[in-house]
Amino acid sequence: MDPLYIEDADDWLGNPTPLETCRHQLRMYENEFEALTLKLERALENVQGLERDNDALTLERNSLRAELTEAKTAAADADRRANDITIKTSWELMAKIRHISELATQIRILNGDSPFKDPFPHQRETDRT
Repeated sequence: MDPLYIEDADDWLGNPTPLETCRHQLRMYENEFEALTLKLERALENVQGLERDNDALTLERNSLRAELTEAKTAAADADRRANDITIKTSWELMAKIRHISELATQIRILNGDSPFKDPFPHQRETDRT
């Protein structure tokens, strides 16, 4: 064989023809395209699943926010009612104390005592010998 034609192997036994090589390359591209198509379909299904999950979580978040707002409103109302009760109780207690004081003053007057005299006189030590 001539050394110039050593690389020309088209007529060797077992070598594919250019048409067979093109067909083989086409089949490889088709297989790769099918694999990529399957991957794309799976990815789209995953994205759709994530969108559904996101929608469900958004609905749950919104409902929890609404519940939190209602709970805050209820807590504020309860706090307001507790403050009203405390103020009312304080006023009622002050009114009862005043009434008791007036009754005690009337009892002293009826007993003939001075109403402004200290009922519990303090004992002072004036002599320290």
